Amino acid sequence: MLSSPIDVRIEHFPETPVAVAEHHGPAEREYETARKLIEWRIAHRLSPAKHRSFGVHYTDPQTVDPSDHRVDFCVTYDQPVQPNAQGVINKILPATRCAVARHVGSRRFNHTAVHMYREWLPASGEQLGNFPVFFHYVNVGPDVQEDDMITDVYLPLR
Repeated sequence: MLSSPIDVRIEHFPETPVAVAEHHGPAEREYETARKLIEWRIAHRLSPAKHRSFGVHYTDPQTVDPSDHRVDFCVTYDQPVQPNAQGVINKILPATRCAVARHVGSRRFNHTAVHMYREWLPASGEQLGNFPVFFHYVNVGPDVQEDDMITDVYLPLR
């Protein structure tokens, strides 16, 4: 249950080149995939201050078979990714019109994303776009406490 209303704004997300670790499989194993991106990021000295972190959630682990669950863990990167042991590849987050809202707290359950789908979207008159929901992990790193995590939720619209 939310204690205060969620501030949802509409904005244009620009086309953004990223380096990606693709996750296919159970949600419980997402950390292993994210760890590969973290290792690659550290090896390439990509600081969180200059290279933003994203998660593109193609499926909802609550509604698909665990073997069908897909997430891309991304870091902004505008150069060709060379073959690497972590399996990181290049992709593009497309330019798209989005509803955006900020979530503060654990990334394990994002109540802001749930609110945007269940409450905001039906009441807004907007329609979902052709790209999945994605998250900008505003603050990342081993020193960020779970209660202090900041995540911007991007819900692509038509």
